[in-house]
Amino acid sequence: MLKIAWKFIKFDKAKSIGVIVGILISTFLIGQQFGTFLFLSGLMGALATDVKADIWVVDSKTNDVNQLGRLDVRNLRAVQGTKGVKEAFPLIIAGASCNYKNGTSGAITLIGVNASHLLAVLDKGKITAGNTSDLQLDGAVSGEYFEKKNLGGNIDLGTEFEINGKRAFFALQTKDFRGFGSSFCVTTIERARFYSNQSVNNISAVLVNLEPGQNVDEVAADINKSIFGVRAWPSKKLATSSVMKILMSSGIALSTGTLIIFALISGFFIIGLTMYSSALDRLKDYGTLKAIGAGNKYISRLILTQALLFSLVGFLIGLLLLEVFRRGVAQSGLIFSFSPIMLLAMFATICLISLSGASFALSRIRSVEPATVFR
Repeated sequence: MLKIAWKFIKFDKAKSIGVIVGILISTFLIGQQFGTFLFLSGLMGALATDVKADIWVVDSKTNDVNQLGRLDVRNLRAVQGTKGVKEAFPLIIAGASCNYKNGTSGAITLIGVNASHLLAVLDKGKITAGNTSDLQLDGAVSGEYFEKKNLGGNIDLGTEFEINGKRAFFALQTKDFRGFGSSFCVTTIERARFYSNQSVNNISAVLVNLEPGQNVDEVAADINKSIFGVRAWPSKKLATSSVMKILMSSGIALSTGTLIIFALISGFFIIGLTMYSSALDRLKDYGTLKAIGAGNKYISRLILTQALLFSLVGFLIGLLLLEVFRRGVAQSGLIFSFSPIMLLAMFATICLISLSGASFALSRIRSVEPATVFR
């Protein structure tokens, strides 16, 4: 079957190339849009997933890590006294405006934490220059490589600038530590208060790490019951809630989904019409097969086998182009990757498109009479 299907494919190279092009275009467009969606949705909950904490304790009305309210610092002591809590430490997140030496200005998000917990916020794997201990120097903050354009174009260590009119300098560089529409600059909690003019009585969140063997959901429930005016979120649930809130309030999911649907529809019609046209050109060949004893089931399997071969070749070429695209945009900060399950789902989708498109040809071939070979 495979041998005969391959001969049919090679017989009309022009139309076969047309089918493969349609499949690889669908593969590339679906992968491109899905990858971009993965990147954006990852940024939406990045703060909750990148920071090393089991539980976030925030204002009772907060359900988005990108929009934290204010907490009274006395809540920190209450959380520290909860059963199962190994450690709890405060976090400050505040917006600030910056002026740079090149004459530009921009907005940043200051993240302040105790000096002893800087590594809870800054993953060593994302630090490309400098040390967390350098952030204890007067005026020291971190700079993100992929936000370099928004940070004055220069985040070299020692580069000076102003935050809310106060002197600062970059003492550490990170790579891929950022949020949704935010340029994260990490510093000590005291300096974050100084730059943002916040009271020592206010914090943005309490980050909690648990004793070994403790259940995250149970401890979070205990905090919610015992402390008024706060809400304890397991980190993963807060990240998911943040993503869902942004997706529901923006058009990102709709626009991405629409483009993927159009990629599916265009692929379906390109493949279907091309295979239908090819089938019309080979009516006598299919008639010959019927004349020598092949039934409609055999012909159907032959057509579907061709569709699967087209899917495999087109998908592999499309995947190669997608990988080139992925590596190219990664240099500018648009970073995403596909798990084996995602790739399998994409291939299954492409196969479904191809097999559905083949139905155009099947409807015509089934009506072919063996006698057409003698006409």
